Amino acid sequence: MMPSSPRSFRQFLALSTFGAALAAPMATAWAQVMPQPQNVVSLTASASVEVNKDWLTVVFSTTREGADAAVVQNQLKQALDAALNEARKSARPGQLEVQTGGFSLYPRYAPPNPKGASAGLPGGIVGWQGSTELIVQGRDTQAVSQLTSRIQTLSIARVGFSLSREAREKVEADVSAEAIDRFRQRADAVSRQFGFAGYTVREVSVSADSGGHVPQPMMRAQAMKTSSDEALPVEAGKATVTATVNGSVQMK
Repeated sequence: MMPSSPRSFRQFLALSTFGAALAAPMATAWAQVMPQPQNVVSLTASASVEVNKDWLTVVFSTTREGADAAVVQNQLKQALDAALNEARKSARPGQLEVQTGGFSLYPRYAPPNPKGASAGLPGGIVGWQGSTELIVQGRDTQAVSQLTSRIQTLSIARVGFSLSREAREKVEADVSAEAIDRFRQRADAVSRQFGFAGYTVREVSVSADSGGHVPQPMMRAQAMKTSSDEALPVEAGKATVTATVNGSVQMK
């Protein structure tokens, strides 16, 4: 709040100036008392491990088109319902999980008519096209691949492997512990190489990264169907999980 009278304002201004003048020497003295860090070194250490991917994801899809939007939408719903009912028969939490994906319906336009071509006007709606998706995924890769032969109203659109959450968390814990151990060994070795007996940790950060914790681009397959007795051939492959430790230590 500003002072209401001229006299009070002069007193307020004098006190403010005195406070600022007093604070400047104190800040300088504090900077002189607190010495700059010395004998500090920044280090980085990492560890990696390859593990088998254990989570299979298969995306089914289909498209329909026609002159009537309601008819096209109903055809998509029927195809999705049939596939969803079949997939639910095999659903088990964590082993084989089922969820619906995208569902879209949009108009198709005729080429621009000559009169409106200069203005870029469309020639009007001549039909409708839509698509729908069903996502099946889980740790039981054999059950997922066998299910593909029983879903007949949708086609296989994309297939991909990744790490399950449980597998990723277990591996990340192990590889992070290894990276931390390497950081400590490196800090001790560097300190002794500089002629110091040991060190203390000033600051440190630990991060882990794997190919499974972020949705990865899945292998896109040409729309295909499998016969009723033929499972989808799949091969999991491996994922690399890496942990990195960044930090600085005070050699002493």
